[in-house]
Amino acid sequence: MGTQAKSNDTTTARGREAETLVARYLESRGLRVLEHNFRVRGGEIDLICRDGKVLVFVEVRLRSRGDFGGAGASITLAKRQRIILAARHFLAGKAEGDCRFDCVLLDALDSRCIEWLKNAFSADD
Repeated sequence: MGTQAKSNDTTTARGREAETLVARYLESRGLRVLEHNFRVRGGEIDLICRDGKVLVFVEVRLRSRGDFGGAGASITLAKRQRIILAARHFLAGKAEGDCRFDCVLLDALDSRCIEWLKNAFSADD
């Protein structure tokens, strides 16, 4: 196994750990996790939750280095468009009410390092 493959495996494992940590964090704050890693062609949503009557699409971003702007800076317009695309697929044919897009940022795999941005962006952005 080459160095690049090992690096990708580590990144994937850390991403899964971050998503699990965030799912527990959100559940402890009253949200109910409905789906993990919802994928469609061209898009993915890390977590889909319910917050009361509101459906919440959650992007989890872990950045252990800040030289490229940290976790928040990694949520580009293209990334938001892929999340919105996946959300539209998830909602297709469902009579859902309100929904929102949240981002949860981590600079380390530690619940004390979580920054939860509710309504971080909208489908109209």
